Amino acid sequence: MERHVFIVGSKGIPANYGGYETFVEYLTKYRQNESIHYHVACKTNDKNKKYSHFIHNNADCFNVFVPNIGAAQAIYYDVAALNYSIKYAKAHKIEQPIFYILACRIGPFMQSIVKRVHNIGGKVYVNPDGHEWMRAKWSLPIRKYWKLSEKLMVKYADLLICDSQNIEKYIKSVYKKFKPKTTFIAYGSDVKKSTLSENDPKLVGWFDRYNIKPNEYYLIVGRFVPENNYEVMIREFIRSSTNKDLVIITNVERNKFFNKLKEKTNFESDDRIKFVGTVYELELLKKIRESAYAYLHGHSVGGTNPSLLEALASTKINLLFDVGFNREVAQSSALYWNKDSNSLANLINEADTFTSTKIDELQEKSTDEILKRYSWGKIVSEYEQHFKGNL
Repeated sequence: MERHVFIVGSKGIPANYGGYETFVEYLTKYRQNESIHYHVACKTNDKNKKYSHFIHNNADCFNVFVPNIGAAQAIYYDVAALNYSIKYAKAHKIEQPIFYILACRIGPFMQSIVKRVHNIGGKVYVNPDGHEWMRAKWSLPIRKYWKLSEKLMVKYADLLICDSQNIEKYIKSVYKKFKPKTTFIAYGSDVKKSTLSENDPKLVGWFDRYNIKPNEYYLIVGRFVPENNYEVMIREFIRSSTNKDLVIITNVERNKFFNKLKEKTNFESDDRIKFVGTVYELELLKKIRESAYAYLHGHSVGGTNPSLLEALASTKINLLFDVGFNREVAQSSALYWNKDSNSLANLINEADTFTSTKIDELQEKSTDEILKRYSWGKIVSEYEQHFKGNL
């Protein structure tokens, strides 16, 4: 028997950005069992493409038109994609389909969706992501909605696939009364080295543009949001005595958060600190990671973070914010800091003194962690076992 899996909640493939998009890209690209067929919802703002289908990585991808309705777009998108997927499965008489929803955005609609899926013999799986309701970027009413939504998604899902053991513990503990069925499958990472050479014009041009030298910079890669601890990392870097630069790759916007950061840290007066915008070309970004002296990771909310996995696979030294999610992933292959004054500054000063032997040892450890627990081949295999079920 064939198994059809409908994936809803990523912006779609081919992946240009984002953790969920990259996950779906690799899940479909590295499919191992040919009896599994993927159907992937892809977000579009082009009305003419509505529900048009195309093939990518041998997956059936379908466009879902989403009108420009502000913050409600994500909810509209997930509900519209599920409505279409359920109708499609019914019309094509697909037996025992699985609907895999990424993130907990549509809790208030969940009971009715699950009922309709069960009526056609299907199951609903959910990836609960990581504490969306805790993110500082949301206003209080929106945070309350995310929390309620999470609760209802957990209550009605047939299975919750958590990409972090910390998230799985949280779900089992906070929502114990629902007796949620959970499993842990990590997010994956690619351990291949960048295909770019050290004298590749793309890389050299990028270094020249920002006056950066290989192995002479600390690196941050992540979304430009308060819970990623930009203020702490910048303030502590300024306090440190390193001669290296701090290169920040992020979707920086000259907004209220940026202005507050400037006011609190006065980073513009320190020419070591360089906001360089985004880098979407994967091989170039990988080479920039490999060429960094060390990586700073300040994420405080979420499950297994893709940018952390990529750093552990690529960067020699990793200095991470000390929180359960980050320790779970990196274990003893990284060094940890907290929000205390001088915690990170001292760690940066210490990292500057590391011998090449110490650096090689850390790099070997972090690459081993990724190979052992987070390779895409392993992750895809674990997903397929759950999707195959009793096939």
